[in-house]
Amino acid sequence: MFLDGLPGLAALVERRLEEAAASGELSGLPGEGRPLEFDDDRMVPVELRIAHRVLKNAGCVPAELGPITEVRQLIEAAERALDETGGRRLRALLVQIEASGRQATAAKAWKDYEAALQRRLDRVGRD
Repeated sequence: MFLDGLPGLAALVERRLEEAAASGELSGLPGEGRPLEFDDDRMVPVELRIAHRVLKNAGCVPAELGPITEVRQLIEAAERALDETGGRRLRALLVQIEASGRQATAAKAWKDYEAALQRRLDRVGRD
């Protein structure tokens, strides 16, 4: 969390959230009871996340994010249905990402892909 290095501030934020929840200020908000939907930027290197977020909010997506966006789409598709073509394309994209010097990003994407496949197989096994 971004407040890890600031324990005093983290405690203040936590206390204020607890007070707001106790007084009912956080009840009835849009999306209450549903999981939060985060823009998934886990596969973007930490040092580039802020810059990419600013560009994204301005409507400009760096060309280097194209493969990462496609990787995310392929991982989501893998969880919905087993598709050998998508797996081959994913491997090609991960090689491209690794070649650009982002080995950790590629490794994280591969783990996410394996987890998506496992979730898909678990669902198929239950049906």
